[in-house]
Amino acid sequence: MSVKLLYFASLREALGRASEELGLPQGVATVGALRAHLAARGEAWAALAEGRNVRAAVNQHMVGADGAVQAGDEVAFFPPVTGG
Repeated sequence: MSVKLLYFASLREALGRASEELGLPQGVATVGALRAHLAARGEAWAALAEGRNVRAAVNQHMVGADGAVQAGDEVAFFPPVTGG
């Protein structure tokens, strides 16, 4: 199962990339599990760890940690932003 991942703002800077294609291991079927999988990569990836203030969208729809992730989905991660 492959998904397209997008990283925005400070996450893009911390990770050194704006996007990637990722084949997910068996059992990673939610945004929360995906974040845990990515955070396990270490160092900069800890920015995606549980408890960090990161928002997610699947196919341009905001979702929580229990949001489903399926083959072909686009999953975007971004920090909350403020405006004025």
